[in-house]
Amino acid sequence: MIKKIKYLIIIQFILIGCKTDDYTANSPNIIIIYTDDLGYGDVSAYGKGTLNTPNIDKLANEGIRFNNGYATSATCTPSRYGLLTGNYPWRKEGLKISTGGSLVIDTTEMTIPKLLKIKGYHTGIIGKWHLGLGLGDGSEGTGMIDYNSNIYPGPNQVGFDFSHIMADTQDRVPTVYIENGNVLNLDPNDPIEVNFFHQGINDDYGLPTGLKNPELTTMKWHHGHNGSIINGVPRIGFMRGGKSALWSDIDMADYFLKEATEYIKRNKNNPFFLFYSLQQPHVPRTPHPRFEGKSGMGPRGDVIVEADWCIGELYKTLDNEGLLDNTLIIFSSDNGPVLNDGYYDDAVEKLGDHTPSGGLRGGKYSLFEAGTKVPFISYWRGKINPGVSNELISQVDLLNSISSIIGSEFKSNDGIDLSDLLLRNKGKGRDHLVVEASTRTAFRKGDWVIIPPYDAPALNKNVNIELGNSNNFQLYNLEDDPSQKNNLAKIEKEKLKEIYNEFLKIRGDDFSNIESLILE
Repeated sequence: MIKKIKYLIIIQFILIGCKTDDYTANSPNIIIIYTDDLGYGDVSAYGKGTLNTPNIDKLANEGIRFNNGYATSATCTPSRYGLLTGNYPWRKEGLKISTGGSLVIDTTEMTIPKLLKIKGYHTGIIGKWHLGLGLGDGSEGTGMIDYNSNIYPGPNQVGFDFSHIMADTQDRVPTVYIENGNVLNLDPNDPIEVNFFHQGINDDYGLPTGLKNPELTTMKWHHGHNGSIINGVPRIGFMRGGKSALWSDIDMADYFLKEATEYIKRNKNNPFFLFYSLQQPHVPRTPHPRFEGKSGMGPRGDVIVEADWCIGELYKTLDNEGLLDNTLIIFSSDNGPVLNDGYYDDAVEKLGDHTPSGGLRGGKYSLFEAGTKVPFISYWRGKINPGVSNELISQVDLLNSISSIIGSEFKSNDGIDLSDLLLRNKGKGRDHLVVEASTRTAFRKGDWVIIPPYDAPALNKNVNIELGNSNNFQLYNLEDDPSQKNNLAKIEKEKLKEIYNEFLKIRGDDFSNIESLILE
């Protein structure tokens, strides 16, 4: 196995055709700012919602704002996989939202940080990870991750020189920070135990739970989030131990910002790549007290305001360190919006006239547009001229585009080199794109979108989001019908056949129950 890994790494170096000292003074630092569950309408520069995001707007208004930018998936883990590897997540069997699972990126796969590291960049990730840790036994939630010793493999084994992360999401245990594979501030006499299946043999296992001790919670759970209570918040899963290592939820945004700014300052004299992976506005939404009530839309709006402030502070750091003229910033979100995603936090009640989806249909978990169409911005002061693009672009294209920008020849199978589009707003975008939601896939070809039949619920009742599932084919023209109200499958039969056949060539025909359905 070791010989195989060494061989593959050698091959990667040959394919890339570069040395570690190939860096030149003109190579940009690269920062990807990645928000969590931020919708197309949540950035005010897009003109779709009523929430004000002045710092993100600055990037959008002084850079290139993409109106047709997509995540690869409508959920977190697959979209992050697609971004970092340049490969469609649906190609990886069983890839879904990770809960205490093993590392989903194979350590032999090329990734953005690995590519940049080979070219002489220092690479770092700060914030949310959610791509699994350790080898485990391949099954989810088994508690096979040993948080009491160095966790291997993880971000550092897929290309990051430095990692300072949370394992999954803030609504899941363990609620601890992990730096370069080690839980911070862990007392060895108070080891961490985690599982996601049951509280234990008796009620004394682990921390009190939201299910059995609702009186101890400061945030009421709606669905799914009734496990261990930490900082008054009931989580997914059960935990005991690790008291000295527990994080403070209200300080998380400040904490990750501090780590990000310190990372920039430490590496300012060398080319660096930073994946700044914010946790907002994912649940539980716990804004710092100085941001409470700032949006008028409850905690969801407040944490978006908080995230926007963090991005502004990061920008100031780059400016103060004299780095903005040589730093490419790419901003996006891992999937579309969701309001109630497991807690009663007034996200629905205080929404007002704000439209997180920007008028698109669906949201997180959905095959409809709002699931994967997200804010997408490229910014480089003095190098990128302000502009707006309607070209089709996906996060799966970032690896190949960055490869071109830094002078590498490596290309992933699914990504496209759209560096001219990212930097100069020139050239054509994608001709087509496959997006996925919980292993289900849809296909965009030009302005047309096809959703094949899926024998599954049409609505996620817990979150009140249409999933895009139907027993019939769906065909929409986004130019005429961006909200996907008019299914043209029975009217535009030839167009449906044409797009469907192209979809099959890419996706294959073994993914749903469509074999029993006949296109007439």
